[in-house]
Amino acid sequence: MVLFLFIGLSYSLFIPLQLTVENSIYELKSGYSLRTIAKDLAQKKIIREPYSFILMGKLLGIQSHIKAGSYEFRNGMSAYELLTKIAHGDAIDYEVKIIDGMNFSQLKKELAQNPNLSHQMDHLTTEVVLQQLAGNNSSLEGVFYPDTYFFNRGDSDIQVLKRAKNNMDSHLRQLWQNREQDPLIHTPYEALILASLVEKESAVVSEQPLIAAVFLNRLKIGMRLQTDPTVIFGLGSRYSGKLHHQDLKIDNVYNTYTRHGLPPTPIAYPSKTALQAVLHPAHTDDLYFVAKGDGAHYFSKTLAQHNQAVLKYQHHPSQ
Repeated sequence: MVLFLFIGLSYSLFIPLQLTVENSIYELKSGYSLRTIAKDLAQKKIIREPYSFILMGKLLGIQSHIKAGSYEFRNGMSAYELLTKIAHGDAIDYEVKIIDGMNFSQLKKELAQNPNLSHQMDHLTTEVVLQQLAGNNSSLEGVFYPDTYFFNRGDSDIQVLKRAKNNMDSHLRQLWQNREQDPLIHTPYEALILASLVEKESAVVSEQPLIAAVFLNRLKIGMRLQTDPTVIFGLGSRYSGKLHHQDLKIDNVYNTYTRHGLPPTPIAYPSKTALQAVLHPAHTDDLYFVAKGDGAHYFSKTLAQHNQAVLKYQHHPSQ
């Protein structure tokens, strides 16, 4: 009798399963018991019957090690392999990437196009989203830390963004505690705003402390920051892809050609290096920089030097 039971159990658990495309991904929800999983798998015809699955799970002590997640079942794997896969938490990790320099409009589009997320933001007002994600801030710009975030299928966009917000808060808090004292930057949020400008102006990471120094030097003497990325951000959907001279004259709170000081919010999600650059800027007297055409910049202390650099690198880039 025991022998026949062992043979039957072995047959049920170790012969290859015949999976279809529809059931190759299995969503194991939090709180599922071994019995619930077995019955669900049998109903979906992933396993032939639930009882051998339950028995083997109990014999192996797996019922206390079940991990929620999205599991990929390969055609030809056995019920035993499937069982151990669940017990080991060998789940699929879906991912969302928040890229350095991305703004919230771009991030929201990226989230909306991810088919594995539950899109809760679509059903919430702007005020509710701000309340849940922005904390004391009035904007979602800049407050999410650029990184790759892994999630289980069905997790919500709000859940992912809360993790990104907590990540930024943690990094910013640590960096702020170790900052160089600067009377021009009064709060971590102001550091975040300035870091977003540095992020958008820099293609070379090593130049970020130099660019931060230029902006801080300008703030120190009451000079306008005059940085194109803030103008582009302020234009929003009106930006055609190319910045024109007349665009610099369109006044709004983000136009640093018409307004003094920092813009009211960040304009992008800054990298850790941009934050570090703002809180540990280079010690220079430079007030200007111009793109050299290779991603790097030429820095100048005086307007006369800057004008010469503009002529050299923008009007005669081959020289």
